[in-house]
Amino acid sequence: MTAQTLFDKLWQRHRVPTGADADPEAPSLLYIDRHLIYEVTSPQAFAGLRMGGRQPWRAATALATADHNVPTTARGLGVDGIADPLSRRQVAQLGRNCAEFGITEFGLGDRRQGIIHVVGPEQGATLPGMTVVAGDSHTSTHGAFGALAFGVGTSEVEHVLATQCLAVRRMKTMLVRIDPVLPAGVSAKDLALHIIGRIGTAGATGHAIEFAGEAVSHLSMEGRMTLCNMAIEAGARVGLIGVDQTTIDYLKGRPYAPSGALWERAVSDWRGMHSDAGAVFDACIDIDARQIRPMVTWGTSPEMVVSIDAEVPDPALERDRVKAAAMSRALEYMGLRAGTPMRDIVLDKVFIGSCTNARIEDLRAAAAVLAGRRIAANIRLALVVPGSGLVKEQAEAEGLHRVFLHAGFEWRDPGCSMCLGMNDDRLQPGERCASTSNRNFEGRQGAGGRSHLVSPAVAAASALAGRLVGPDAGRVS
Repeated sequence: MTAQTLFDKLWQRHRVPTGADADPEAPSLLYIDRHLIYEVTSPQAFAGLRMGGRQPWRAATALATADHNVPTTARGLGVDGIADPLSRRQVAQLGRNCAEFGITEFGLGDRRQGIIHVVGPEQGATLPGMTVVAGDSHTSTHGAFGALAFGVGTSEVEHVLATQCLAVRRMKTMLVRIDPVLPAGVSAKDLALHIIGRIGTAGATGHAIEFAGEAVSHLSMEGRMTLCNMAIEAGARVGLIGVDQTTIDYLKGRPYAPSGALWERAVSDWRGMHSDAGAVFDACIDIDARQIRPMVTWGTSPEMVVSIDAEVPDPALERDRVKAAAMSRALEYMGLRAGTPMRDIVLDKVFIGSCTNARIEDLRAAAAVLAGRRIAANIRLALVVPGSGLVKEQAEAEGLHRVFLHAGFEWRDPGCSMCLGMNDDRLQPGERCASTSNRNFEGRQGAGGRSHLVSPAVAAASALAGRLVGPDAGRVS
């Protein structure tokens, strides 16, 4: 039998035979195992079902929660605590739609509510061998479990609800192998930013990236989710990591995971969810993990990234005129000058959260840097926003919230928060923020806001220093 990539195995398992299969240019019809739903991209989809007199094909495969528009304070007011009228309507409508169509929703009063890409895995709703879709590009997060996971548009959300299938064009495959293990103080977020800086935000366009190598096998599931989450920022639609014992240990006992004899059968199958030895990829990239340092973005794209010890790049040294022009525009927007040491960049705000870095491991890493310390006087606001109610409960059980509060951070309720300007947590024009989120586009965190993407440890250390610094600086008085 020909050696197969993990992508090949997942694709073949879910491809529904049709009359168009003979045409290599035609999309394939894929069966979808898990559909994750949130409030922003679903209202039109449910309205389409209602207008067509249709019901979800398999409502039990869907799981919903509100995350983008929810407030991270005054949660006791429920939907009425959402100030923006459109956001309030979207969150309320999600609840009505799920009740009408028989879909499980974790609402604002549910301790399981949170960011959909945190909630799905922690519930065991994301399992190896699955196809997983959501109306959000960072659905690639779930590929950390050996699942084929990708974002879809609003019309496709309706299509999956109605048919449990989706027409998808086959992607090319890319192997990114990282060896040996990451150096001390370097996180999965730093690895992700390093890769994006290496291949660019269009480097994996049209591909499904599989991450492999010693560095990846040593990552926790939280770290693997961070890595796959950022695959979309390298241009890929899918990020993948093969199943191993770390995957299986994480899933055991979770609410949606199988149990008893079914668990044993599932695990036996899951152990094959990895690329075979000798499998051929369309592209391969090797990364030397020893060269990776804590990373920070300086511009308005995740590929505009350097080591925390480096300087802001000079567009005049860039030979590509188009790229040089983009660099100049980014420097103007960010209010930076070429040659400025990254460690000299002073901050206004710090945000720890998002579907990239709001899991318990991320909060532990930040708290370890902050323990017994206070944030700098120039930091106007420092936020910690757990990825879900269960993450918040775990952090409080460990006393992490006391570390954050003592340091001067605000301890908030779960949601997407300042990752994007769709709720009350946002930057004001000209404010500069160290953020553990995934995008630093112009206005992403608020109109005119300036975002620097970093790991949780770097964010915490930078809050203490009042400027961008590495995680080691957080341990020095």
